[in-house]
Amino acid sequence: MTERTIPYKTYLTEEEMPKQWYNVRADMKNKPAPLADPATGNPLPAEALEPVFCKELIAQELDNDTRYFDIPKEVLDFYKMYRPSPLIRAYYLEKLLDTPAHIYYKYEGGNTSGSHKLNSAIAQAYYAKKQGLKGVTTETGAGQWGTALSMACSYFGLDCDVYMVKVSYEQKPFRREVMNTYGAAVTPSPSMKTNVGKAILEEHPGTTGSLGCAISEAVEVAVSSEGYRYVLGSVLNQVLLHQSIIGLEAKAALDKLGEKADIIIGCAGGGSNLGGLITPFAAEKLREENDYQIIAVEPASCPSLTRGKFAYDFCDTGKVCPLAKMYTLGSGFIPSPNHAGGLRYHGMSPVVSQLYHDGIIEATSVEQTAVFDAAVKFARVEGILPAPESSHAIKVAIDEALKCKETGEEKVILFGLTGTGYFDMYAYEAFNNGTMTDYIPTDEDLEIGFASLPKFE
Repeated sequence: MTERTIPYKTYLTEEEMPKQWYNVRADMKNKPAPLADPATGNPLPAEALEPVFCKELIAQELDNDTRYFDIPKEVLDFYKMYRPSPLIRAYYLEKLLDTPAHIYYKYEGGNTSGSHKLNSAIAQAYYAKKQGLKGVTTETGAGQWGTALSMACSYFGLDCDVYMVKVSYEQKPFRREVMNTYGAAVTPSPSMKTNVGKAILEEHPGTTGSLGCAISEAVEVAVSSEGYRYVLGSVLNQVLLHQSIIGLEAKAALDKLGEKADIIIGCAGGGSNLGGLITPFAAEKLREENDYQIIAVEPASCPSLTRGKFAYDFCDTGKVCPLAKMYTLGSGFIPSPNHAGGLRYHGMSPVVSQLYHDGIIEATSVEQTAVFDAAVKFARVEGILPAPESSHAIKVAIDEALKCKETGEEKVILFGLTGTGYFDMYAYEAFNNGTMTDYIPTDEDLEIGFASLPKFE
């Protein structure tokens, strides 16, 4: 085991916590393509988005030039209840692997929501309250986003209407009870409460749902309810902006320790955690100030980056949202009901997609039995039961550390531990009982999703 000259946990002080969010688009030579009108493919102006999103969030969504945004005082005050979050040196994982690598993880599970999602939820709830809205609607996959948003809405006195992917609603009853405790209304999606939900159920009877389905329902309710807007926990530019506090804190903590990351790893579903962690590092790579190996890790069952197409696509299954140019499996792709949780989304953040397309980051996919094997190894030595989503990053961090063992290189590896897995015990039970299986879609399976891509291009 490496001599312990660096503390297990490194915290920034409250004064050192970032006071601004970072917008990586300001440093990108190739900007992400704008949201587009499904009928024409033309960029959507701000006023076209106002029935769906809060006004100030639209401004953040469309701003490609402002490098830093001040974090509102009300949001900073809330952050201070659980931030700065710790940067942890994984000494015991290093010992288990017998690797010369220095492994660090940025732990975002130390708040009641159990994940990084609260970083953006509180910001979006603040802007909704500032606009004078009654409430917001949203979707949630594994439940972390819905939990975080229910907390944020409770704090600001807003209604919160959550459409939860049906398979997660059934697998995680206690996650939905946390949302109920904070006053949210939770509906399994697809449902019979919306027109789009009814249509999806008619076309796919017995479907276990997807994030794309839940998004469609939440948007329909928002645009048809006076005083409500839709908020999203991932994918959008504004969400990656808010989540940048993760990477800003991680980088500041590493600087404080005199360490420089060589490899940065994050799980990839919609892109919020990944984008939040990597963008301050990607900025230095874009400006040619430093070089990093940045790895996005996605489930083999829903491989949007590694097997998807870079194209304009609907963000939702019901095709009621604007188009985003991203790596996608097609809005018609319905992922298998596995335990990848919040990573079961057909597309990827336009920012992350563009960074991947331009070679700033790389991507890999992993199978879920290997992911849970890594999760159990980590839990047994580091004392935290990780979320299935986070465990995708753990799996690749272990792989990279073992490569260092083979070569003798003392690389610094940083990965994002997005949250805890204490509401994911059905998944851990399946792994521990040996009943968990792997699913990888065939090329024929993917072609069904690709057939749903818009044809105007």
